[in-house]
Amino acid sequence: MAEEVRRKPFHREVPRLRWFFRHPRYLRYMAREVTCLFIGGYTLLMVVGLKSLSEGRAAYEAFLESLRSPGSIVFHVLALGFALYHSITWFNLTPKALPVQVGEEFVPAGVISGAHYGAWALLSLAVLVLAGAF
Repeated sequence: MAEEVRRKPFHREVPRLRWFFRHPRYLRYMAREVTCLFIGGYTLLMVVGLKSLSEGRAAYEAFLESLRSPGSIVFHVLALGFALYHSITWFNLTPKALPVQVGEEFVPAGVISGAHYGAWALLSLAVLVLAGAF
């Protein structure tokens, strides 16, 4: 009778904290995931602004004054940059996540992404017009 050979299963070593540095695609993925922290922080900041608005004029003016600090300006610039990165990567991913089929053919990826960028531009323009910037 042949002696049975016991083999150990193969376990691939994956670094626990730096696995995403191995490939640029993984790094872009993790950068996109980190953007949610700044967007969440900005959302919390807006909730604090609404709370101070509900507490009266003095509280709201103090909140607005705190937004003029250099740290707040840096945070807003970072949050804007991360929001742009998040939006651009999502719009470029949309044709893969939402393929649109018309008849037997699929709508080209550029059309789907372009429609999202166009809607983004129109909505941004509408907000600027409503805010009195134009």
